[in-house]
Amino acid sequence: MTDPVRVLIADDHPVFRDGLASLLATQPDIAVVATAADGAEAVALAAEHRPDVVVMDLQMPVLNGIDATRRIAEELPDVRVLVFTMGEEDGTVLAAMRAGARGYLVKGASQDEVNRAISTVQAGGLVFGASLALRIADLLSGSAAPDRTAFPELTEREIEILDLIAAGKNNAQIAQSLFLAPKTVRNNVSNILSKLQATDRAEVIIRARDAGLGGG
Repeated sequence: MTDPVRVLIADDHPVFRDGLASLLATQPDIAVVATAADGAEAVALAAEHRPDVVVMDLQMPVLNGIDATRRIAEELPDVRVLVFTMGEEDGTVLAAMRAGARGYLVKGASQDEVNRAISTVQAGGLVFGASLALRIADLLSGSAAPDRTAFPELTEREIEILDLIAAGKNNAQIAQSLFLAPKTVRNNVSNILSKLQATDRAEVIIRARDAGLGGG
């Protein structure tokens, strides 16, 4: 008999968090080792418990799920992250996958879908909910991870934002995709223009697209 998959649940809504924990606890092949109410707690508990899978919400306080996923992927590469959230906007899906998530489910998925997703991610596979399956191949093939070598003067966050600028996103859309405050996006865009010594946004888009950012 194989050991159960050890799962950590991170979600800031206690009703959903506790409900999912109770649901998964009924499964003989899953063991819930901890629950977290925000992204920072998720990172800390992942380091403490070393679960097989973290079921991660994206919109959380203190540290959002995208950044929490990125930190777990960097610091705990053996821990797999399965995003489980309300939104399925394309930019959000890509941001989660680029941060290191191994799967993406939309809340409302059936119990069987959740169980299969956890099992697949734990085994090293990639998984997406049924509503995303038709789009995800095109999304990933058309939008490779940003080339971080083309603009060495930029930080990882600035490259991420530059990639979305090159894709034609405005500041509000970038803020929504990356779960950032609009002011943070404005500051980063200003830094990008300054570091690249660009006169305007149009020049930045041309240079970024020439480097392969923006999905083409």
